[in-house]
Amino acid sequence: MNTFFRERCFFILEKRRTLLLFGVLFLLGILLGILFIKTPTVYEYHLNLTARFLGEVCFSDRSVFLIFFERTCGNALLLALVLLAGVHFAGLAVPPVVLLYRAYAFGGSLTILFTVYRVTGVLVALTFYLPIHLLVDVILIGATAVSCNRAREFCFCRRDFCELGLDFFAFFMLIAAVCLFEAVLLFAIFHPIGAVV
Repeated sequence: MNTFFRERCFFILEKRRTLLLFGVLFLLGILLGILFIKTPTVYEYHLNLTARFLGEVCFSDRSVFLIFFERTCGNALLLALVLLAGVHFAGLAVPPVVLLYRAYAFGGSLTILFTVYRVTGVLVALTFYLPIHLLVDVILIGATAVSCNRAREFCFCRRDFCELGLDFFAFFMLIAAVCLFEAVLLFAIFHPIGAVV
């Protein structure tokens, strides 16, 4: 299993151009999220998105385990979309949309956290929201690089589907680790002991 993870890491790092392209796309999405925040409709959207995140994740009375499960499943769904996009060239339109939307929402929500929620928002952004979001995005960009390569040579045969499943498992384990780290941060910083179970 360690060999498989190592091979995947080396393979992804070899795809520097793809990583750079999607990294730039992600930064562009963040910039758009920050620039368009003044538009009333966009502002309301990001305000509601951020308020829901703070209310349902950071300052919620819900179980940390339940939040961990929900966040892991949500990110795993995005991962599945990104990896399944690699079975055909037409599907490669999906990963940029996923990354651009996440980056756009990220930029807008960061702006709201810093400008509306002030000290609390800065604390949430720097200790929790920013690192977790970026870690998941790095994983999704890596999965996108794998999908772009797969689209060139994917045959609908057992071997390729097994490779797709192994890739999903490898990236899912990384996402689960990030979500577990998120749950630990939630417990340590935001949630009272009674909200663990």
